[in-house]
Amino acid sequence: MRLATACLSLVSLLYVFSMTATAQESNQPPRGFTAIFNGKDLSGWHGMGHFDPRKLWAMSDDEQKKKRSDEISDFQKHWRIESGELVNDGEGGYATTNKDYGDIELWIDYKTVAKADSGIYLRATPQVQIWDTTKEGGKWEIGADKGSGGLWNNSKGAPGKDPLIVADKPFGEWNRFRIRQVGDRTSVWLNDKLVVDAAPLENFWDRTRPLFSKGPLQLQTHGGEIRWRNIFVREIPADEANALLRGKDPEGFVAVFNGKNLEDWAGAVENYDVKDGAVTCKAGKGGVLHTKEKYDDFVVRLEFKLPPAGNNGLAIRYSGKGDPAYEGMCELQVLDTEDAKYANLDPRQAHGSAYGIIPAHRGYLRPVGQWNYQQVTVQGSSIKVELNGTTILDGDLGKVTEFMNNSPHPGKDLKSGYFGFAGHSDPVEFRNISIKRLKPAGT
Repeated sequence: MRLATACLSLVSLLYVFSMTATAQESNQPPRGFTAIFNGKDLSGWHGMGHFDPRKLWAMSDDEQKKKRSDEISDFQKHWRIESGELVNDGEGGYATTNKDYGDIELWIDYKTVAKADSGIYLRATPQVQIWDTTKEGGKWEIGADKGSGGLWNNSKGAPGKDPLIVADKPFGEWNRFRIRQVGDRTSVWLNDKLVVDAAPLENFWDRTRPLFSKGPLQLQTHGGEIRWRNIFVREIPADEANALLRGKDPEGFVAVFNGKNLEDWAGAVENYDVKDGAVTCKAGKGGVLHTKEKYDDFVVRLEFKLPPAGNNGLAIRYSGKGDPAYEGMCELQVLDTEDAKYANLDPRQAHGSAYGIIPAHRGYLRPVGQWNYQQVTVQGSSIKVELNGTTILDGDLGKVTEFMNNSPHPGKDLKSGYFGFAGHSDPVEFRNISIKRLKPAGT
């Protein structure tokens, strides 16, 4: 069953790639894509400048409508339609989609002029950069010589800030972007050449927090005419996003669940079922199901699916007895955090949190009933949780001195233990579980 599922995912990805290998012309999208610019008018778009989206989302509906209304005249002044092309004169607010997008594939053509620069905001966040890459453009000192397509607003030296290669065409020719956003991972192809390879797009508005889970697309204006055409979007479904994030397990990962039975597991085995390649806590049952082997530093990859208000947890360096939230290094919450049942949670109880110790960022779970992909890295006393391609926790348990309800965590400093699932009576499902052992930190 697992092999069949993996083959299906690969076939699906190959099919999608074949359908999108060449974007269509004359505003006719490839199969699976939607044209979000109709080539005739500004329907589906509005004007908004460089504006913190958190301030926008904090506004009431009436306040948002007023802001949009106030910017209409500026938008219409600086943006026009010519021969099926969306044209900006280099001034004014940015063309902004009315719709917010999460995981997507974007195809877009652009043509600009000397000394102009521009960019594409993803989830209201700057940006995939567009440069005049010539020396005469006068911006080599800030990276224009490295070419377009980079995540220019990422921190200095961060992955993706500088493109892998220069792929720009000469002025007067159309350039084509293919941009894929899954979680915070951004991949950019410029004129069919990979220039950014799955690099995290930093949250420009607050670098202490992850990229927003959704937001509008924006086409930046910046001092020179730019033309856009063939603007197509495909929203990436959960199963495809999970397959893209996982890819092929790198060397060193070992499957610890065979998808058929629990012969490699110990603990509360009688309280879990295996069905359709997934291990599930029986409704009304619980306890810790854990591996037979112990792990020091490691990375675990898995998928999970929550029922409404579902509650479980990942037991990290579990001692084999007692409550893993206290007797293990920690329990990482697996929880339908957004259910009304949990409206008054302590932040250290949200999904992905080291229970009672360090809170995780919220808002990155897929809807109930969909499979989520999660990767956890445990190195020394540090722990990192990546959910659906976004880092929601990255902290050092060894530095924490204040705990929820002032409850001590005697197992917090364990150097080794079992990996497992901490059932809490709900039928939460897990599948595709693999672990890679790591060398100790500093070696």
